[in-house]
Amino acid sequence: MHPLIVIAAAVGGYLIGAVSMARIVTRVVSPSTKITDTFEVGLEGSDKTLTLGTVSASWVSHHIGSGWGFLTYVLDMLKIVIPAVALRKIWPAEPYFLVAAAAGVAGHIWPVYYRFKGGRGISAIYGGFLVIDWVGFLICSLGGMFLGLAVLRDVLAAYMAGVLLLIPWVFFKTHNAAYVIYAVVVNVFFVIAMLPEIRNYERIKREQKWDDPAAVIELSGMGRGLLKMGRKLGLIKKKTTV
Repeated sequence: MHPLIVIAAAVGGYLIGAVSMARIVTRVVSPSTKITDTFEVGLEGSDKTLTLGTVSASWVSHHIGSGWGFLTYVLDMLKIVIPAVALRKIWPAEPYFLVAAAAGVAGHIWPVYYRFKGGRGISAIYGGFLVIDWVGFLICSLGGMFLGLAVLRDVLAAYMAGVLLLIPWVFFKTHNAAYVIYAVVVNVFFVIAMLPEIRNYERIKREQKWDDPAAVIELSGMGRGLLKMGRKLGLIKKKTTV
């Protein structure tokens, strides 16, 4: 790979990824809504709240509505997909698109335009993975949901497992070091970004026993989507209780 193209792909991917679709959608749809770097989500049936330090599709879903949150999620994916597809078309034999996609994830999580306060990266990561293997995207996201809800019975695990499954998937599917490095790098970004929520979530679990894996489903818009899909698939059958 040519070093200058690598640098250009990384810088361009980061700057595009750093554009906050959550902020844009909010300002267009609900300009009177104040955009904050953190917000608290009440856990159903409990006096506990989970503090989320993110401005993302989950933020939009919580403040404006799930439909606008879903639109934000799609736009966050597209800002990674479009430059990655372009680079893959121009240089099909070189993994420049992986550089741009990974840098786009970093930009989404730590955007230079907004004091490095962005999302947690899951939409951006899945955007890059759509370019790599759309079948793998479906299998890993659904497989992560099943593993988290049906096996581990933990909604945070369901939220994170699909991203973690990208590593073994690309290894066995491609046996290509560049793809594996991409999967590992974006997972490192994702786990670092999720650390505040992981610590808060584990603290709440220690303080209060959760009998239902859906009991903390309000922690994100993605979580609510997982709950709906899990119920449709029969993985979650009872109402959220604590």
